[in-house]
Amino acid sequence: MSYLQTQLIPHVRKVQSLYKRALRNIEGFHHHRHIYRYNAVIIRNRFDENRNILDMRKAKQLLEEGEEELFKMQHYQPLKFPTSPGGTAYERATVPPDWVLDYWHPLEKAQYPEYFARREQRKKEYVDMWEKQYGKPDPKDHH
Repeated sequence: MSYLQTQLIPHVRKVQSLYKRALRNIEGFHHHRHIYRYNAVIIRNRFDENRNILDMRKAKQLLEEGEEELFKMQHYQPLKFPTSPGGTAYERATVPPDWVLDYWHPLEKAQYPEYFARREQRKKEYVDMWEKQYGKPDPKDHH
């Protein structure tokens, strides 16, 4: 779930995100490349005009105004990549989780002996790494 915010986002990243979303937004309005590029240059110029502002209060205010303007000018049907959330092919082909392999029948596992031997070795290494980092679980804690 890499889309969840787990830490503070620096001002520079917020500005970069606003710029990219603004470009994606005008991409939905202008299907001809030369018109899109013209508008992209105009947007880039607007960002470059305010590039050297050192007063963080002013920079934050400009960022908030830009977010509001983008919200007001957003496309009624924004472009989405097919495999992105909201896209037409999002989660179309699901990848089964790794633990499914633990429930294979031994005869099925016997067809791939090298793979399952390496997999068991890696599982043991992972448990050892976990216990080294966090300690062994206390058997009294299990109810």
